[in-house]
Amino acid sequence: MNKQGSGLVIIRICLGVFFLFEGLGKFGWFLDAGILNSRLAGWLADAAVGSTSRWYLEHVAMHGTAIFARVVPLGEITAGLALITGVWTRTAALLAFLMVLNFHIASGALFKYAFLTNGYGLPVLAATLGLAIGGVRLPLSLRR
Repeated sequence: MNKQGSGLVIIRICLGVFFLFEGLGKFGWFLDAGILNSRLAGWLADAAVGSTSRWYLEHVAMHGTAIFARVVPLGEITAGLALITGVWTRTAALLAFLMVLNFHIASGALFKYAFLTNGYGLPVLAATLGLAIGGVRLPLSLRR
């Protein structure tokens, strides 16, 4: 087993556990889309007029709350399991990257200095993007 592959496997499995438990923590969204709607409404209230976050919330996120409340937890759980097991690693990592990016745009966090020190921000985006690019034929994968 090579050192680079071993390092990526550690990142893959740890991110998988992270996404699995993030998704499980949102299980209530399946039953009540209002939970997500409240969060989005709070972000909208804080978003500056004319900002990318405000536009995204008004034109995309708020209109799709009922769908996103089901897709987000399902996507996080699925991505988590795929990363843990090493099945479709690159695809799962890319989809996880897009979900995290979506969250940070909607919340406005991506456009703040504090994003650079947020453990849910740059490290997760970098790790998922790194796996999306280089997470092929890794050791301990069910599907290489």
